[in-house]
Amino acid sequence: MKTNNKTVVPTMMLTNSTAKSSAFGLNAITRAMSFGLLMSLTTALVIPTLATAGDGHDHSAEEAVLIKDDGHGHNAEEAAAEEDVHGIELTAEQLALAKIEVAQLSEQSFSLEAVATATLVVDRDRTVTIAPQVDVRVLKRSVVPGQEVNKGDVLLTLGGVAVAQAQADYINAAAEWSRVKRMSASAVSASRRLQAQVDAELKRATLEAMKMTSAQITALADAPETIGSYQLIAPISGRVQKDIAMLGQIVPAGTALMQLTDESHLWVEAELTPVQAEKVSIGSKTVVKVGDKSLEGTIIGRSHELDSVTRTEQILVAFENAGHVLHAGQFAELYLPDASEGGVILPDSALTRSSDGHWQVFIQGAEGFEGVEIEVVERQRGMNLVRGLAKDAQVVISGAFFLASEQAKSGFDIHNH
Repeated sequence: MKTNNKTVVPTMMLTNSTAKSSAFGLNAITRAMSFGLLMSLTTALVIPTLATAGDGHDHSAEEAVLIKDDGHGHNAEEAAAEEDVHGIELTAEQLALAKIEVAQLSEQSFSLEAVATATLVVDRDRTVTIAPQVDVRVLKRSVVPGQEVNKGDVLLTLGGVAVAQAQADYINAAAEWSRVKRMSASAVSASRRLQAQVDAELKRATLEAMKMTSAQITALADAPETIGSYQLIAPISGRVQKDIAMLGQIVPAGTALMQLTDESHLWVEAELTPVQAEKVSIGSKTVVKVGDKSLEGTIIGRSHELDSVTRTEQILVAFENAGHVLHAGQFAELYLPDASEGGVILPDSALTRSSDGHWQVFIQGAEGFEGVEIEVVERQRGMNLVRGLAKDAQVVISGAFFLASEQAKSGFDIHNH
């Protein structure tokens, strides 16, 4: 039994070894064939790449960009960037936030030496003093001092004995004229007709002197029971000034109850020395400076007479006061034209520094706001005599710092046109 066991065991070991050898040989052949196929495929893919990489050039992402020199040391990308540079464009909200103010330069040149002290006064062409030409009693107030009113608004309700008498006289005279006018020429003489007409017109003129309107006078003739009072109507739109009316007060005839002024336009009164006065003429431009605000004005009058005490001549300058930011009574400085200086006056708020440190201002054009370098000739008292700006240029005089910040963020270049 032992012999048989020994005989059987080697036989089984041989059989298993032979099977393993056969299987290993088959797997090796398969792996070799697979490896060969893989190497073939890899070689086919890698060789073109190696050939391209080995030609001594860098074919990376830059191959997609065509670099072309423009003859000035700039490539096409830089040239395109320069062509896309436009002015700074702001929305309406940004303009309001930055308080951008633009002024058009005049053709005049100014001098920082030719300056005169001045005072703002009301524009007499846009100011109305309300002074009824009869004694009146203040029955009611409808406005307060400083209030903005529109033409046709009720200011006061006035009455009194003199008012009632004037209204009654007109009603009687108007009725008589109406009766005479309907009569034939044979029934009334020409002198009587004329007398009735004149009397009616005189009584009407009295009511107009009381500052009653045509509509109020017509309504009065149709309703005699309303005599004794009337409403004082604003003849223009403006601000209520010099308001002295008090309830119950009896105001004598000719006393100014109120003054209305349209502050959208103001005048400047300035005293000039004879030398300064020689350089001004009616219609020439000036610069009016009040605090940190500078506005362009026009000389509209001069006295041609020297004050006996100050030995100065008075001139009048008119300017627009948009937004009613300035008021009558404020002191001002008046910069006068002087062609020999060859420059224009701009406030400090109009000047900023460019990226290279030069002085610049911003000009408003069709494509927005653009920085322009200028030459500052002289600076004093917050004003600057500058050169290098085109005639009639639209210059930013307030809010330039905001534009300079936008310019720095956007990387715009300065172009001196």
